[in-house]
Amino acid sequence: MDIASKSDPLIRRTVAKTAAIIPVGSLEQHGAHLPVSTDSDIVTEVAIRTGKGRNFLVLPTVTMGVSFEHSPLFNLSIRPTTLTCMLKDICKSLHDNGINNIFVINGHYGNRKALAKLAQACPEVHIMSYWRFTKHKFDHAGLVETSLMLAISDHVHMSMAHRGLVTDNMSDNELRTAKRKASTSFPEATGNGIWGDPRKSTPALGRKILSEIVSRLRAECVGRIRGDLPNEILI
Repeated sequence: MDIASKSDPLIRRTVAKTAAIIPVGSLEQHGAHLPVSTDSDIVTEVAIRTGKGRNFLVLPTVTMGVSFEHSPLFNLSIRPTTLTCMLKDICKSLHDNGINNIFVINGHYGNRKALAKLAQACPEVHIMSYWRFTKHKFDHAGLVETSLMLAISDHVHMSMAHRGLVTDNMSDNELRTAKRKASTSFPEATGNGIWGDPRKSTPALGRKILSEIVSRLRAECVGRIRGDLPNEILI
């Protein structure tokens, strides 16, 4: 249930038996073929589909993330401490309103440090990155992310899609080096801001991956609410 479109009386009638989902994304470059809202768009769709029904309140997406590593390519970034404090305040406000089951669903790799700090401050909050719920190797504006966007968005320009850094034949040491470089300068590590090759992306693949993510993520959330699964940080 989308919390932003619901009235106060309706929300207050359901809070005692409701969990909240907070999607967290970013605004940053995703090559020439994807919009800067890609991370936020995907995590929003994942959260909405995961939270369908009366058992979940889906909050508006936190669209600002930690993306400084994408400079000098376009990014709108906040500091990790800012994101942590913002999410702490949102979680406290939810608690004050009687909502105690809180799930933070992350859509951007660069947010992980801020979310680790949130986990330390609020150990009762469930924190998960959505790509942990697919068997496909994730990327940045590559095959997987582009396919997901083709499944949910009209703002993909495949004629402008180009191969980026492909790691399939890298040694473990070469891959670690690339990831380390990407954490400080994503453009330098990839050459063009793309990790992977988006050129064979399709809407059908995106729908398949999205269905897998939502199915597994919803089962994880329900299992945690029931107490069948531990509060494991999956970022």
